[in-house]
Amino acid sequence: MKMKEIREMNREEIVKKLSDFENELLRLRTLVKSGGAVENPGQIKVIRKDIARLKTALKEL
Repeated sequence: MKMKEIREMNREEIVKKLSDFENELLRLRTLVKSGGAVENPGQIKVIRKDIARLKTALKEL
């Protein structure tokens, strides 16, 4: 996600997206810890950055 897209969202949408991304990150991390293989290992990094962007946007509101 780009910051421009995030800034166009309202607070409720940002909070919902943040929750979705945190759940997805938790799912991927548990998959890796249990010995499973992630189809796209770079996806964890992307999700972490998206979470940071969403938290930054929340602080701006």
